[in-house]
Amino acid sequence: MTGQRGNGGQGRRYGGGGRGAGGGRRPEPEPIRGKRDEAHLSEELLKMHGASYGRYKALKGDWDFGDFTLTVQRVQADPFAPPSRIRLLRPDAGIPDSAYADPVRRRATADYLGRRARRLLKGSLLKIDTGGQEVIARSSCQVTEEGALDLRIGLDLPGQGRRIDGRTAERELCRTVPELIDDLDWDEIDREEAEAFADSVVDTVALRAGLVERDLVAFVADGAVLPRRSGVSDEPMAGRGVVPFASPESLRVSVDLPHQGTVTGMGVPEGITLIVGGGFHGKSTLLHALERGVYDHVPGDGRELVVTRQDAVKIRAEEGRGVERVDVSPFVRNLPTGADTSDFRTENASGSTSQAANICEAVEAGARTLLVDEDSTATNLMIRDERMQALVHGDREPLVPFVDLVRPLHREQRVSTVLVMGGSGDYFDVADQVIMLDAYHPHDVTERARALAHEREDAEFTLPRARVIDPRSVDENTAKGRSRLKRRDMDVLVFGESDIDVRSVEQFVDPGQITGAGLALRALVRGRHLDGTRTLAEALDSLEEALDEKGVTLFGGDFGGDYALPRRHEIAATLNRLRSLTVMSQR
Repeated sequence: MTGQRGNGGQGRRYGGGGRGAGGGRRPEPEPIRGKRDEAHLSEELLKMHGASYGRYKALKGDWDFGDFTLTVQRVQADPFAPPSRIRLLRPDAGIPDSAYADPVRRRATADYLGRRARRLLKGSLLKIDTGGQEVIARSSCQVTEEGALDLRIGLDLPGQGRRIDGRTAERELCRTVPELIDDLDWDEIDREEAEAFADSVVDTVALRAGLVERDLVAFVADGAVLPRRSGVSDEPMAGRGVVPFASPESLRVSVDLPHQGTVTGMGVPEGITLIVGGGFHGKSTLLHALERGVYDHVPGDGRELVVTRQDAVKIRAEEGRGVERVDVSPFVRNLPTGADTSDFRTENASGSTSQAANICEAVEAGARTLLVDEDSTATNLMIRDERMQALVHGDREPLVPFVDLVRPLHREQRVSTVLVMGGSGDYFDVADQVIMLDAYHPHDVTERARALAHEREDAEFTLPRARVIDPRSVDENTAKGRSRLKRRDMDVLVFGESDIDVRSVEQFVDPGQITGAGLALRALVRGRHLDGTRTLAEALDSLEEALDEKGVTLFGGDFGGDYALPRRHEIAATLNRLRSLTVMSQR
């Protein structure tokens, strides 16, 4: 399907780009006019060879390749700037109806094709974002409801110094791109592999959807591989030392899935579950798998059938974060300053108050499962032993420890908790089930733990007051009125004039989700989901309804980069860490 090629001649040179002799910026070159098809794109690129780099901007717009359209969406200013962006839209890629019949299969098929595209583009200047082990809706590869294939790709337009390397550009756009489109045709792919990929995701979604009716918060399949290859690789560990997961008999349940049939594994019941054991025996590895279980995983990951309810949120202490008018009164009472803890605000939270705020914010946003690892918590919010209580009487201690609230949190608000505990037995008093990891093998030791437990008087957990956000405080614009939205690694989202520190939001699993969270903040305001009357939870509900209708395209608009969809809980966490945030009222 390759079109007519140019003769490789250098042709005339073009000006454009850079600054004129007077120091002013030269106007951008006019877009190329006339017939804009594959043959003419090839011809124009070869003519541009050796021209000033800014001449590339004349390529912007649509180019007709017959069975697909190539759109140059954005052109980088120079060879050292962020990559240019192109879009490839193929209305008919031969994808069968069964591969995009519902949103789950559509997402899975798009993910499969995106990963295939990444392999095909290895060694090319064209780069496509496909993420890691999770199957997440993302902007880079989409299958539409009509079965069209829509790719968004980055391209480092080649240059020799600040001159155009038109020959290499012609090879990438007029040879590599058509070959890529051909190789993504359904007739060219391994159909059985593609269908098995989608079937795996369908099974995961079905398994997660069935947790509620079984009164479970999570499920870990027998045979699952939980350990990861290394601290910098999320791929599964391999080799003789890997211990496949095997459920304790008392917690084993069987579930029927659409494609894999009956599978067995450990069901984690609602309520309070402790994960205990010695150091290096797999406690945190299990909890980490449950954190990631809110997402679907690629076949071969080892955690395909490790699932957690979608409303599960990882909680940790986060010293130094800002807190804006959060009702933390269930955890913090009778401050020496007399401050109202039902309307708590600080620019520099302590470990305990930040963890209290994180819990209350998560519940406010709809979390019904909390995941906690004692290694990342504030000790004084987690426990107060008998000797400390004897020395520091309750009327002088403003903190109510989590151990006194975790049971009423479930009893009164139906919020379950899964805790990794290795250094305190106080939680034996409140646990519904206790799982001990011994050399990565789980054992149900609930009865042994109960024999060691003591009677404990619970505190009261009242639902934190809901907040109404001032939409004017969620501003994507800089002081000069320009929209600014970008991420710095996995640590910071730059949003307008604010740098939002998200390094402690541990269920961000993909860099694109951080960008997606920024786009979600923008959509909350632009779409009037945050309108000054809705509570935060109501605004998130409204945004989710819009996402259910439009999917990943809801965030597109004028944004030219890659992004992936975050959950509502990471959107809320990002919003809560925006230091310009203003709360209008509480309800």
